[in-house]
Amino acid sequence: MPGLTPDEWTAVALSLRVASVGMLASLLPGLAVAWLLARRDFPGRALLDGLVHLPLILPPVVTGYLLLLAFGRKGILGGWLSEIGIVFAFRWTGAALACAVMGFPLMVRAMRLSIEAVDRGLEQAAASLGAPPLAVFLTVTLPLSLPGILAGAVLAFAKAMGEFGATITFVSNIPGETQTLPSAIYTLTQVPGGEGGALRLTLISVGLSMGALLASEWLARRVGRRLAA
Repeated sequence: MPGLTPDEWTAVALSLRVASVGMLASLLPGLAVAWLLARRDFPGRALLDGLVHLPLILPPVVTGYLLLLAFGRKGILGGWLSEIGIVFAFRWTGAALACAVMGFPLMVRAMRLSIEAVDRGLEQAAASLGAPPLAVFLTVTLPLSLPGILAGAVLAFAKAMGEFGATITFVSNIPGETQTLPSAIYTLTQVPGGEGGALRLTLISVGLSMGALLASEWLARRVGRRLAA
């Protein structure tokens, strides 16, 4: 099988960039929402939980269209953001935003389950010794839930690597700007003689996603062993 063409390398690099930025940008908000759902009972909790998981059940095209309505140049937020130089529509940053939104439910769910598994007695013991809530979280909850946090981050990254529907609806399929691996594969399947390139990119996509999942499992086990020790 011949090597990748420059356009294919560009799609691979852009996918890694978009997936990494999307995952990192959603890490702190995801952790905050996961802790809130796991440790706090408040009015509207069920509604927040539903909104977080909505991208999992909505068609990705619908999610992409909603992002376009909100963050397009004439959108609810996009018009104001464009005035200060922040543009998402039809830019790689918009692809990262779409990937972050689509991967957010997987990230939050993994983090939430990990936080819920932390013994509340340990948190209460730390609080009884005078530790403020933030210190309890940083010294007790966060270290003990770290395997789940890592798993959630990697799951969001893997989801971002395969995101297609929301991305192509929100930022289109512009080579070198928004054409990620799935978009490039779709394009190659639509042109005569593109089967070879589509197969190469498919194999790379499978390899990257599988590598991310294996790395997540390895990191979670290693951190778990350290915590147990």
